[in-house]
Amino acid sequence: MIQIFDAVVLGVIEGLTEFLPISSTGHLIVASKFLGLEQNAITKAYEMIIQFAAILAVVLHYPSKFTLKYIDLWMKVALSFLPLGIIGFLCADFIKSLFSVQIVAVMFIIGGIVFIIVEQFYKEEKALTKDVEDITYKQSFYIGLAQVFALIPGTSRAGSSIIGAMLVKLDRKTAAEFSFLLAVPVLCATTAYDLLKHYDEFLSSNLLVLLIGFAVSFVVAYLAIKIFLKFLENFTFIAFGIYRIVFGIVLLILF
Repeated sequence: MIQIFDAVVLGVIEGLTEFLPISSTGHLIVASKFLGLEQNAITKAYEMIIQFAAILAVVLHYPSKFTLKYIDLWMKVALSFLPLGIIGFLCADFIKSLFSVQIVAVMFIIGGIVFIIVEQFYKEEKALTKDVEDITYKQSFYIGLAQVFALIPGTSRAGSSIIGAMLVKLDRKTAAEFSFLLAVPVLCATTAYDLLKHYDEFLSSNLLVLLIGFAVSFVVAYLAIKIFLKFLENFTFIAFGIYRIVFGIVLLILF
């Protein structure tokens, strides 16, 4: 049973990590372990639902992007979503079997190494695309293929899509912003699926806990987006790569 304290902690973690390349799902799995929460259907459904709060944070941060004026951009987002949506649907049972702290830890380390290697060869000044509206359909598709790796817990949806975007020559800020927008169909699909399966779990006594977690996640996610974009004006992703490696090693030692 998730208590109010648990809801606040998980809401903060979700809000902080959803749009950073450090795997929100991985952090939630680890946090649940420390809080003594069993990774059952209720916990997983709750985690997916507070992720939906992050979608609202994106909408609030980019209100103009959610208009018919940007239909072409959203067609590219939809194309980018397809690989993950199809493979995630076909391999759902196998993916669920991968949810463990050990796998999360290993993927944290691998992802951190990948970020550091990519940053060693990446040249911001050679980026071809510096605005999300200028992303091509070809770039969108390749970013979508990269995002498929996020189906492995601990890889990070944001991280895999950002790496994919950098490899097809988006600058760091545009890579992050496209990753934010790409989160919308991903989180809408996963949240809708879990709501249909577990809506009855959040009636009566569970409703207050859900609302608190949702509100905390929304506020923290909105602030995290702003701070993250500001960070990218002056720094690279190497710090996130180092964090991932250290965090992964700590997890392997503890678990």
